[in-house]
Amino acid sequence: MGKVYVILADGFEEVEALTVVDILRRGGVDVTTLSVMKDKKVCGAHGICVEADEVISSSLNIEETEMIILPGGGKGRDNMAACKPLLDALIQANERGVKIAAICAAPTVLGRIGLLKGIVSVCYPDPGLEAELKGRIAPSSDRRTITDGNITTSMGPATAMEFALELLEILKGEKMASLVAAGLLYKGQA
Repeated sequence: MGKVYVILADGFEEVEALTVVDILRRGGVDVTTLSVMKDKKVCGAHGICVEADEVISSSLNIEETEMIILPGGGKGRDNMAACKPLLDALIQANERGVKIAAICAAPTVLGRIGLLKGIVSVCYPDPGLEAELKGRIAPSSDRRTITDGNITTSMGPATAMEFALELLEILKGEKMASLVAAGLLYKGQA
């Protein structure tokens, strides 16, 4: 299994980032949190500060990467969008078919760099954010988490657990995702 990264930027949505890290680690995925800030300390949108495992560098090796995950949060999204090494890594990752996931406001980062063209995708349900999903295909159902090809998107804090479980299923299979969901007493949305 390749490396799995959760990107952290000041202003990130804590529920979306930490739920994903927690659920993936419960499922045996070796997750690395990467700060796009100057150091490892990153503060979320609601004042919860964490220490990332590493600071992103321009040498992020996409050849060894299996998945890159972007949590939402308005300021977090803006800080991610301002990080050239991250944007370059996302473009390279998409070209190589690496799995990319984004939730809440974060899919707009993908939309801004053209990664959602022809992809069924969702974001936080706000017309201004949805307009930034350049070239995306709007879903024909009310699904809150969608995987289309190598890209998974989800709507927001309330969908963080289903988003994380879908990512776990992609990485480790349906059996592991079901085991973790059962242990969490998660019923989910069909």
